[in-house]
Amino acid sequence: MLKIFLKKIIELILVLFFVSLTVFFVFRMLPGDPAQMRLGLSPTPEALTALRMQMGLDKPLIVQYVKWISNLLHGDLGNSMIDGTAVSKMLMEKIPKTFELAVYGTIMSILIAVPTGVLAAIKKKSWIDRFSRGIALFGFSIPTYWLAILLMLLFSNWMHWLPAGGYVSINESFTGHIKTLILPVLTVGIINAAQIFRFLRSGMLEVINQDFIRTARAKGLSKWMVIGKHVARNTLPSLITIIALNFSLLLSGMVVTEQIFAWPGLGWLTIQSILSRDYDVVQGAVLISAVIIVVINLIADLMIVLFDPRIRHTR
Repeated sequence: MLKIFLKKIIELILVLFFVSLTVFFVFRMLPGDPAQMRLGLSPTPEALTALRMQMGLDKPLIVQYVKWISNLLHGDLGNSMIDGTAVSKMLMEKIPKTFELAVYGTIMSILIAVPTGVLAAIKKKSWIDRFSRGIALFGFSIPTYWLAILLMLLFSNWMHWLPAGGYVSINESFTGHIKTLILPVLTVGIINAAQIFRFLRSGMLEVINQDFIRTARAKGLSKWMVIGKHVARNTLPSLITIIALNFSLLLSGMVVTEQIFAWPGLGWLTIQSILSRDYDVVQGAVLISAVIIVVINLIADLMIVLFDPRIRHTR
């Protein structure tokens, strides 16, 4: 177990190193000058040169990268090039909002996908299975932005039940907070439920056809005993993997949902920073997203090893 943990930690460090290289150098290849965007459309050459020196943009890229990494190792993510706000402060304001959306969306997707996936696998080729697969195919195929717009039109424009977007703090209004939360959570939950359903159903069908399941049935165990004790236990590692992967991707990649519903989370901040060429904010947001993905996948891998001793002995 310790050997696996150390191996994963080394992989985590290498992934974060390459992510830092990629986000730093690739983003600086894009057109646009943050100093010019800060000064306006027609700055004087003297003012532009002075601001670039102040922001450190006149130094070679490798020098800028080394300085950024050095500051990062000391816990300093830098400051926004637009208004000077600390990047760490900006991220700490946005991450809880994205985390809240991801948690509720994941819970909803599990509540939808797990019962329907289990039922579809047990009732293979029945109308329940065909209906569930049809709904899952719809959820898996429809683009996130299209589903978000459909829900917005239905519940906001036509029925006038929910606000079309925005964010209301729970401290301001509990009811208002819940209302602004419903549509983005529905969007996230439906899309991810379709993915979890497909993996769960196929995983259970694969286990059900194994020899040890037929042996368990031959011993006289009831159908639900076989499903609960043997099938579910052997399907659990793959289910943990897909849930952890979806959750980490939600935390780091909920850009479309947050943009459509004007949800001021990490994805929304990343897009706004890219548009304004705010290098330090984008670097901090992408790096934090990478950390989230890698750490959650590390936790998921360790959980799988605990639940499935066979993996422990093969590594």
